[in-house]
Amino acid sequence: MCGIVGYIGKKEAFPILIKGLKWLEYRGYDSAGVALLNGSLEVYKKKGKVIEMEQFALSKNHSGTIGIGHTRWATHGEPSDENAHPQNSMNNVFTVVHNGIIENYAKLKTDLVKHSYTFKSDTDTEVLANLIDFFYHQDEGINSEMAVQLALSKVVGAYGIAVLCKNEKNKIVVARKGSPLVVGLGDGEYFIASDAAPIAEYTGQVVYLNDEDIAILQRDGFTLKNVSNNPVSLKISSIDLEIGELDKGDFDYFMMKEIYEQPKTIEETFRGRLRADHSEIVLGGLLNVFPKIEEARRIIIIGCGTSWHAALIGEYMLEEYAQVPVEVEYASEFRYRKPVINSKDVVILISQSGETADTLAALHLAKAKGATVIGICNVVGSTLARETDAGVYTHAGVEIGVASTKAFTAQVTVLTMIALKLANTKGTIDIKEYQTLVKELSEIPEKGRIILQSNDKIKAIAEKYHKAINALYLGRGYLFPVALEGALKLKEISYIHAEGYAAGEMKHGPIALVDDNLPVVVVAPQDDYYEKIVSNIQEIKARKGNVIAIVTEGDTGLKELANDVIEIPKSHPALAVLLSVIPLQLLAYHIALFKGCNVDQPRNLAKSVTVE
Repeated sequence: MCGIVGYIGKKEAFPILIKGLKWLEYRGYDSAGVALLNGSLEVYKKKGKVIEMEQFALSKNHSGTIGIGHTRWATHGEPSDENAHPQNSMNNVFTVVHNGIIENYAKLKTDLVKHSYTFKSDTDTEVLANLIDFFYHQDEGINSEMAVQLALSKVVGAYGIAVLCKNEKNKIVVARKGSPLVVGLGDGEYFIASDAAPIAEYTGQVVYLNDEDIAILQRDGFTLKNVSNNPVSLKISSIDLEIGELDKGDFDYFMMKEIYEQPKTIEETFRGRLRADHSEIVLGGLLNVFPKIEEARRIIIIGCGTSWHAALIGEYMLEEYAQVPVEVEYASEFRYRKPVINSKDVVILISQSGETADTLAALHLAKAKGATVIGICNVVGSTLARETDAGVYTHAGVEIGVASTKAFTAQVTVLTMIALKLANTKGTIDIKEYQTLVKELSEIPEKGRIILQSNDKIKAIAEKYHKAINALYLGRGYLFPVALEGALKLKEISYIHAEGYAAGEMKHGPIALVDDNLPVVVVAPQDDYYEKIVSNIQEIKARKGNVIAIVTEGDTGLKELANDVIEIPKSHPALAVLLSVIPLQLLAYHIALFKGCNVDQPRNLAKSVTVE
């Protein structure tokens, strides 16, 4: 959650900070602020979007070549001008931007009050600013970086911070633990951001901070150490982001752009990994650990939200084709119970950002238990990518829309390749079926493009149902997780209450909701469950429910039975998930727009959940 930017160099900092914050608004948009060191320490912040803070600051003195900025997703304290970051120390010597949660802030605050510190906000960040100030004034020999180190040694929790001291006019102190920060390297200048996207246009060279790293940025140099004051070796990485990935192009919203990018991103995810003759799948990132995957007693797949839905599809594929027991876990639950894991287990962790706090905690738990740990991730250089034993990148490109779309289909594509490769290696799949599946996977992008041609029809269906207050999504087999994902998309961006259910469970409760006001979205392409789900639809129609059916192209039976039908091209049942989810994304998108919602920045949500 939250976005941090910073700059020190020769240029005016304010335009760089504002531009960076606008790119980072997907991480939080409750409030925003900047601090500029230009002789004095100027802080401008406002509740609301970055543009509101920008307009406020334009009439002020916003000069200066050193500054930090923040866009907030509220944790401690409601969204307000007072709770917006940066947060100053009581005497305005220090100002801090912070992503994360200081768990022991209440005790620290009590101790600081005893030393006559006062507070203006409800935030844990102000406590940290005053704690740094407290140590800074303990001895004349303590400078800002020492004060930050001393303060962080007392902190329990997660943080990504950038700190300015008005008495040290050529320095930004940056530190992280559990919340990502990247430093961009320029010629006599440095950039700070929560991820690489905001600084991609300025530099291709970055340093990803590890937990408990502290970076001291000055115009004439860059020092890296840890909280214990030990030097840390500098590892410079390259970033390769196209600036075009960071704008909407011809689309009104990033979400629609990213829905339309899915044929390309699925293709990019399997490009170079599928042999042209469909004889082999090559996953170079797993080469060194693949023998352990083959010998695995079981596979545990862990994720949150949309990634958890992708994990469920991976479970079905791995068990059907590779004949290995699979368990799927919510990261937030896994980390707090006492799971039985040993060295014969393989744990696959899925995260779009590679920085999800619960998923990273599950990673550390699995490694401590001796399991082989694999990551599926979209962000090169992320914590997940660096700390797992091996992994596979999804190549979905930058995803700005908070409601995940292309990241989901890319994750499913990777899980499909892992399942098929493992099945082929173990000999648990017939070679002809294996090659058929590989061939059909290569054809999914073109079929996806065909579905996108139905956008106007889906929009018309959305207009019919956008005033609904509840919705039910049903699917069977591989398509049950798709129903879950479709319901999540509708909830996230339109605020309509929606539930995803296994269609066979409908009679065990959800059928009580069915009446002539309830839209029921049924994912029903032709597969082994088809006759069963037709029966479910008949039960819904008998109770006057409104059925929106996702069907295989040419299916005439459900056209007569359902109120509305959306066709998808015929595909192998195991791969239909990659096609059937696209109309559900479009349906949610258009319903949200008819309701007047901001689909890119839905209320109360942020893209990268780096706090518990």
